[in-house]
Amino acid sequence: MEHHDNTPQIEVQPADKAKIWGIWKVMLILLAVTAVEFVIAFTMESGAIKTFIFVILTIVKAFYIVGQFMHLSHEKKSLIWAILLPTMFIVFLLFILSYQGSAIFSLLY
Repeated sequence: MEHHDNTPQIEVQPADKAKIWGIWKVMLILLAVTAVEFVIAFTMESGAIKTFIFVILTIVKAFYIVGQFMHLSHEKKSLIWAILLPTMFIVFLLFILSYQGSAIFSLLY
């Protein structure tokens, strides 16, 4: 009878310091943007401008998360623009709708 060894062979790769620094850099950027969001949340009064700033900062955070952790930053520029342009258009429409809605609300009440 033959003896078969079914133990998996594990090969340890050396740490890629550039990738690790990239992850830390994205984490620090996300931390800074989140800190700015907290400052704005507790210092500005509510309104369309505050909402617009939050939407922009959320898109900035989404850009870094998608770019680093979903590897979109390594794709072709045409794919990035195909995702980014419609998103920017939708954000612009949300800002316009929010601004107009608050103007109409202030006229009515």
